[in-house]
Amino acid sequence: MSEKPVLWHKENNIGWITLNRPSVRNAINFEVMNELTALLRRAKMDEDVKILVITGAGTKAFCSGGDLSAFHSLKTEDEAFGMLSQMGKVLDELFFFTKPTVALLNGSAVGGGCEIAAACDIRLARAEAKVGFIQGRLGITTGWGGGSYLLERVGQAEGMDLLYSSSPITAKQGMDRGFIQYVIKGSSKRETERYLKRYTQQPLGVIASYKALQLQRYDTQKIKQNVLLEIKRCAKLWASDEHHKRVDAFLKK
Repeated sequence: MSEKPVLWHKENNIGWITLNRPSVRNAINFEVMNELTALLRRAKMDEDVKILVITGAGTKAFCSGGDLSAFHSLKTEDEAFGMLSQMGKVLDELFFFTKPTVALLNGSAVGGGCEIAAACDIRLARAEAKVGFIQGRLGITTGWGGGSYLLERVGQAEGMDLLYSSSPITAKQGMDRGFIQYVIKGSSKRETERYLKRYTQQPLGVIASYKALQLQRYDTQKIKQNVLLEIKRCAKLWASDEHHKRVDAFLKK
């Protein structure tokens, strides 16, 4: 597979963004953030793209969140805020995207990977995949806005249980809680295309109009403010001794 950290291709009116760092479980670094920003802009402007799908390379991980080896050098609250807010802007663009967005969880989505999934409109998952907002295990919280987006997607009780517990759940359990819309048992790409064909058969104008209908239901400024406060709280925790101690222990495993 290509050495590019993020891949792009379109087929059958679906734009595919693939996180392509399988050796580190498709973790996010600054280069990936920049690529995602550019590709989201490209997909938005491309009239051949009716649906945007984000997935990961391989079958083990959709995305494991931030690349700890890349971000562990960030020690202060300001340094953490700079990184968190940059990826926060990517998820903001994803949540308010003008076309339907889909997270195809080809493997486990944990930490920031689960935040990316929460920012998408639809989540499809292979049966083997697990999902979890496990940030608490490292002494931090969701830091890209994923907690706020999660609570827009599922009921408060279900969402807060996922956040408080920092525990992963199976794809089936995610479906039972309303976080996962469909569990895939066969070829993830082929079955995703089949699932989305009902949408891609519609004219782009229809798709975009219905997405606008969805977006107009949101209090945009309130969501953006909630996300900013979420990022600031995470940045504060990031600078704590507890977080640095837990990350050190994790990296030494």
